[in-house]
Formats: sequence, structure tokens, C-alpha cells
Amino acid sequence: MRALIHRIGQGFVVIAIVATATFVLIRLAPGDPFAGALENAHLTPALRAQWRAAYGLDGNIGTQYVRWIWALLHGDLGWSVSANQPVARVIAAALPNTLWLMGIALLLSFGIGMSLGALQAARRNRATDHVIGAVTLFGAALPDFWLALVVLLTGAYWFRVFPVGLASDPLLPVAASLGTVLRDRLAHLALPVLTLLILIAAPVARQQRAALLDRLGSDWIRTATAKGVGPWTVFRRHAWRTALGPVVTLGGLALPALVGGSVFIERVFAWPGMGALAATAISTRDYHLVVGCVLVGSVMVVAGSIVADVLSQLLDPRAMQIESDVSRITS
Repeated sequence: MRALIHRIGQGFVVIAIVATATFVLIRLAPGDPFAGALENAHLTPALRAQWRAAYGLDGNIGTQYVRWIWALLHGDLGWSVSANQPVARVIAAALPNTLWLMGIALLLSFGIGMSLGALQAARRNRATDHVIGAVTLFGAALPDFWLALVVLLTGAYWFRVFPVGLASDPLLPVAASLGTVLRDRLAHLALPVLTLLILIAAPVARQQRAALLDRLGSDWIRTATAKGVGPWTVFRRHAWRTALGPVVTLGGLALPALVGGSVFIERVFAWPGMGALAATAISTRDYHLVVGCVLVGSVMVVAGSIVADVLSQLLDPRAMQIESDVSRITS
């Protein structure tokens, strides 16, 4: 518990540093959200100052930062200039779409990737291992934007099986049945999920294979085998469980990384999520929205890393023993 509290405290420090750095750097860049709109010669200096004051952009960086911190402590992330809405409302509308997309993609990717990696390790240096290894190497080397374009052209243009863009059909009747709504949502999810599945499952499979091969050569595996434990039991209980630690860590960091790093995927498929929202905020110099997106992403990164650490310790008793020894020594 002491170690968990310590990590949570470190996470708050990381979030504060990231948010502060983003707040300062974006304001040091040339221009502001009103750089183009306020160039009109008919606008008086008083009106320009009124606009900037209304959106909290008046004063120096220190003044703006203190004002933003005070608003943040009251649950206010600021006002989005590009969306003309509160930042919290804009993020609340985009975040569920990204979580749906990334959650389904991660579940499928890790399930398939871990199974392929385990199959490779169980059939090391055989034809199955070589074929799967070649396929995963090819998948891990594919650029995300190129793969997204190929999947989009194949599934929506050449074969016309799946819809193009958005999270649902805007012309879907309000009184549509639950089955119709579900089929429509799954049809819109199919292509971006397939793209992410290819991109994520390949490195997961390679990571799982490497971790399993490392565990299969360990002393406790040879000891269990010498005691007469069956090969499947040795593989499943003694090797695979302890080899899940690196993959769990990868999964804990994958979801928050994808929330902010899925810009190309969401752009290609016109998916209304956090990636597309962050890209729009940066292009329009929407200060408060950029900082809000970074803040949400950093919170998810910290939360994902903490959950991954805890799960890794639960899966590997040796890590729990090391943590206990370290806590006892430091106390």
C-alpha cells in the first residue's frame, strides 16, 4: 500500500509537469486563437482586448497560468474557442468514442497476439513459428496511416462492404431498434478496429514469444520438468503466467498511448475521437482544448502504468517478494 501511494504521488507530479509544460509551450509559439480574426482593421484595440479577456488570454503567461490553475481546482478546464463550448464538454463527447474503439481493438489485439506468441513459443523453430514470425514482423513494420488507407479503400471503396467514416449513421432513425443501432455501430467500428488489430497484435505476439522463451529456459522450469510435471502444466502454470508481466505492462501503456496517438487512424476514418480532437485543437491554436487533451492523456498514462505495475506483481510472485523486501529494508 505504501508503494502504491508513492506511485500515485509520483503520477500527480508527472501530470502537473506535463500539463504545465504544455500550457507554457503552446503560448510561447507565435500567434493565438484570434490571430487571424483580430487582424481586421475595423476592430478597435478595446474590442481585441475584450475578446482576449473573455477567453482568459489576457495578461502574461504567469497570470494566465494562475488563473487556469484556480479554474482547474474548481473543475473548469476552460472554454474551447474552436468548438465554442466548455472544454470538459468537448472532451466528454469525444472520449467515449475513442474508448470504445481502443477498448475493443486492444481486447482483440492482445487476445490474438498473446495466443500467437504462445503458439510460436510452444513450436519454437518449427514451420508454424517461422510463418507467424514473418507475418508479425511484416505487421509490426507497417506505417499506421498507409495501412489505414489500404483498409479503407479495400473495405469501403473497392468492395463497398463497410461504411466510410463517423461512429454511426447520421441518417439512422431515432426510433431504430437496439439491434439496428448495434449493427450500425459495429459496421462503423469494423475498419478502424481491423487496422488497429493488425498494428497492435503483431508487436504483442513478438513480445509474448520473447518473454515465454526467456521463461522456458529458467531454472524453475527445469526443476518442475525434473519433478515429473507434465509439459502442458509447466507451460501454462510455470512459464506463461510469469511471462505475462511484460505483456501486461505493454497493455497498461497501450490504451493511454493510443488515446492520443491515434490521430492518423481517426483522421483517415473520420472517427470523432480524442485523436481527431487533439489534431483540430492544435491546428486552430485552441489553447485550452490542447491542454485539456494533454491533461486527459497524461492521467490515462499514469493510471495505466500504475495498473500495469500492480498486475505484473500479482502475476509474478518474485516481483511481489522483491517489492516486499525493498519495503522492509527502506522501513
